[in-house]
Amino acid sequence: MHVTPDRTQLIHEPYSAPPLRLALKPQDAPAGLLDGAWWPHSRNLLRELPVLTDVLDRLWGRVTRISVNPTHWPVVPRKVPVTGHLVKVGWFRAEQDPHKVVLLSYRVGRMDLLVIPPATSVATAARLMAAATHTGLRLTASELVAADDVVQALTEGQRTQEEAWESEGGSAPVTASAPRVPSVRARSGGM
Repeated sequence: MHVTPDRTQLIHEPYSAPPLRLALKPQDAPAGLLDGAWWPHSRNLLRELPVLTDVLDRLWGRVTRISVNPTHWPVVPRKVPVTGHLVKVGWFRAEQDPHKVVLLSYRVGRMDLLVIPPATSVATAARLMAAATHTGLRLTASELVAADDVVQALTEGQRTQEEAWESEGGSAPVTASAPRVPSVRARSGGM
């Protein structure tokens, strides 16, 4: 048996990373459970972490380690090559919130970011980013996501009720307002 190597040429297409979607609390903000929010474009840590660390290395200090909960990440590599160095990646299923990423820097310390699921709508992501950067926030990452889900369900239920009421010829009844997720203007985009 004779084996012929495949001589097709590989097509090298340049990869341009999409802009980073990140919102951070101001540096002088009091410590809290979250330091901001990150909205990755995919669940691929090898593709997403270099973009995140490139920005944070300049703004915050060299990121040396990252930990995630593998619940929402299909593959968790042990090391990720980023600009100029390798970042070690660890995972903790029971000990770490599944909606959070923890970044460590020898120089600065620890940063906890809410991870907004990639398929989240722009409006929901903006709300979550704003809430995660609110200085008065006292919710964990999962509690924040759950609270936003409740607010959305209540808002949608109220909207449906109002539409049904008005379609029958009445005016919308006054109902108790839904609990609000803290909101401030989100800082997002290509930092």
